[in-house]
Amino acid sequence: VQLQASGGGLVQAGGSLRLSCVASGSSFRASDMGWYRQAPGKERELVATISSGRITTYAPSVKGRFTVSRDNAKNTVYLEMNSLKPEDTAVYYCNANVPTAWGTTYHRWGQGTQVTVSS
Repeated sequence: VQLQASGGGLVQAGGSLRLSCVASGSSFRASDMGWYRQAPGKERELVATISSGRITTYAPSVKGRFTVSRDNAKNTVYLEMNSLKPEDTAVYYCNANVPTAWGTTYHRWGQGTQVTVSS
């Protein structure tokens, strides 16, 4: 599985962006997907996840503002971000937790897309 994230940009506080992450390969449907972010000088943190069964989780800081979804027909996971705040500024990465035929899993990361929120 290879991941290609896009959709980042510069937006004013209160605005919205939608990130997309397209996955190659046939394992997307069975993979749990996640969005992470890393701000300058900070550790990478989990933002949202969506399981293969479409169960979602969110970090408390984004709950109610961000929505994660997936389109298995397009091998794509989305992150809809509303009511953006300057503290949401970070590089956003998509992640795939891919199952193997042996019952294990492995992680794949996308290249990251920059989100900058101005005050």
